Amino acid sequence: MNIKSYNIEQLENLCQEIRDRILEVVSRNGGHLSSTLGATELIVAMHKVFDSSKDPFIFDVSHQAYAHKLLTGRWEEFDSLRQFGGICGYTKPQESEHDYFVAGHSSTSISLGVGAAKAIALRGESDSRIPVAVIGDGAISAGMAYEALNELGDRKYPMIIILNDNEMSISKPIGAMSRMLSSAMASPFYQRIKKNVEQLVDNFGESAHYMAKRFEESFKLITPGIMFEEMGIEYIGPVDGHNLESLIEMYELAKSMKKPVIIHVQTLKGKGYEIAEGQHEKWHGVAPFDINSGHTNKKSSSKSATQIYTQALLHIAENDKKVVGVTAAMPSGTGLSELIKKYPDRFWDVAIAEQHAVTSMAALAKEGFKPFCTIYSTFLQRGYDQVIHDVCLLDLPVVFALDRAGIVGEDGETHQGVFDISFLRAIPNMTLLAPCSEKAMHRAMGFAHRYRHPCSLRYPRGSFNQIQLPEPTPFELGKSQLLISGVSDILFIGYGNGVGRARETMKLIDEDISLLDLRFVKPLDSDMLHVMAKKHKRWYIFSDSSKAGGVGSAILEFLTDEKITDILVESFEYEDEFITHGNTKVIEESLEILPEQLAKKIK
Repeated sequence: MNIKSYNIEQLENLCQEIRDRILEVVSRNGGHLSSTLGATELIVAMHKVFDSSKDPFIFDVSHQAYAHKLLTGRWEEFDSLRQFGGICGYTKPQESEHDYFVAGHSSTSISLGVGAAKAIALRGESDSRIPVAVIGDGAISAGMAYEALNELGDRKYPMIIILNDNEMSISKPIGAMSRMLSSAMASPFYQRIKKNVEQLVDNFGESAHYMAKRFEESFKLITPGIMFEEMGIEYIGPVDGHNLESLIEMYELAKSMKKPVIIHVQTLKGKGYEIAEGQHEKWHGVAPFDINSGHTNKKSSSKSATQIYTQALLHIAENDKKVVGVTAAMPSGTGLSELIKKYPDRFWDVAIAEQHAVTSMAALAKEGFKPFCTIYSTFLQRGYDQVIHDVCLLDLPVVFALDRAGIVGEDGETHQGVFDISFLRAIPNMTLLAPCSEKAMHRAMGFAHRYRHPCSLRYPRGSFNQIQLPEPTPFELGKSQLLISGVSDILFIGYGNGVGRARETMKLIDEDISLLDLRFVKPLDSDMLHVMAKKHKRWYIFSDSSKAGGVGSAILEFLTDEKITDILVESFEYEDEFITHGNTKVIEESLEILPEQLAKKIK
C-alpha cells in the first residue's frame, strides 16, 4: 500500500481502518493486541516517511508489527494470522520482502540495525538507505540493547531508533518541556549552530571547551534523553505517538540528520479499544475474545501445568524461607506473579534479562538459598552461557523450571520449546527431569527442592495430557517408573508429557505393551533399562523435544556404551527442522505424531 501521497486526514482514517482490522482478526484468532494497537500511528508514519522496500524496518520482538503487515500487501491474508499455513504473528522474511528480519525474542533490533548500517556504509548507500529500528521500553531494559547502543554511539552510523514507550513513564509537565526543547535540538538550525560552535571552540583552548561542555550539559539535564546523548546518540522526544503530524515531522528531522538518532515516542497500550487501553497485562497476548465484552470465548476446565507448578512452589515457599525465585518479564505467563505478590522480598521479576536472572540466582544459591529460575524453555536459550559458567561449573543448586516446553502453537518457530533437552543434557553437573501429570509435578517439585545440584524441570504449555495414569511414586535421582508391564516385545518410553501420548497410542494397538515413565533423561535409569532390554526388543520413544540430542539420543548412547546391540529404537521426537506456527493439534498432525498416526506407524 503506497501512502506517500496521503494527507493527515487520510492517514488518520487509515489508522482507524487498521485498528478495526486488527481487532476483527485477533478477536477471532487470538494474538498480540495492546502493544500492536498502540503502535499503529508510529508504524503508519514510518511508511509515510521511509521506504520498507529498501530501508530496513526492524521491529524488536515484532509482536507490535501487525500494522506493518497490513500496509505491505497482507490485508486480505491477515485473516490467516497465526493459523497453520497462514501468516506469522511476527516479522518473517520468507513471508514478505518488507520483513527485514525474523524476530520473536527481545532486544535484538538495535544490534541488527547497527549491522545493517555497517553494510549500507560498506555498499556506499548511506545517502539512499537508513535502518529504522522500533524497540519497546521493556525490550530496551535488556543488556544486548546497550551493547549495541555503545557501539552505535562510537561509530556514528546513520540510524534511527524509535523507542516506543507505552508505560507513560514521563510526567506531562516534563514531557511538554522536553518536546519543545527536543524539537529545537533536532532542527537543522540547532545542529548547524552546534557544529559551528564546536569548530569555533576548537580555536580557544581547553578552558573554552570546558565552559561550552558545561553549558550543553546543563541544557540537556532538563530533557529525559541525556543518557542517550552521553552515549553519542542524538535524542528527540518525548513525542506523542498518536499524533501523526508530530511523528512525521520528527521522522523527517531525524532522517535529515545523517547520524544515529533515538526518537522517544509515547503510546497508549490498546489505543482505540477502550477495554484494553492502559496497563492491563492480560491484553498483551490474548486468546480469541468477544469484541463487545472483552470476554474470552473459551475457558479450559482443566488445570494448566503452569498453575500446578505455581501451587507446588507456593507450598514449598511457605514451608522454607530459603526458597527464592526469579522470572524474566513473564511473571503472569510463568505463574510467578502470585509468589511475587505474596513474597516480594524473595521472588523477583528482573525484566527482559535472562542472563542476569540466571547469574543472580547462582549467587543466591552460593549464599545458601534455594533458587527456582522460572523461564520459558525458548527464553532460557538466551542465558545458556550463564547456565554453564555461573551455575553448573560451581555445581550450584539452582532449579530451572522450564515452562512452555514442547510445541507452543501459534507463536511459532521462535517460541517452540523444543531444544532445552538437547542443549542442557551436554552440561556436566546438570540433572534433567520431567513430570507427566499433576501428581507427578508435585513429586518432581519435592525432589527439585531437596536436590543439592543444578537441575532442569520441564513442563508443557496448557494442561498435561489428561489420560489416566497409575499413581506416581516419589521421584528419586535417576529412577524411572514402570507404569504398565506387558508381555509383548514392545516397550514405550515416555518422557514428561510424552508419557500421556504414549498411553493414548497404546490403547490403539492390540498388543500387551509395557510403558515406562523415564522421568530422568540425565542421569538415565541404567538398571531399569537393562531389565527392559532383556524383555523387550522394540523400543519407541515419546517426548515433546528435538530428536537431535534428545531423549532418543540419550537412550541410543546408553545402548552403545553398554554394547547392547539387539534393540530396535525409534524416536517420535521432532525432526531437525524449525516448527511453524498454528494450532498445536494441527501442527502435531502435520508432524505425524498424533496417537492414531503413531499407532499406524507401529502396526
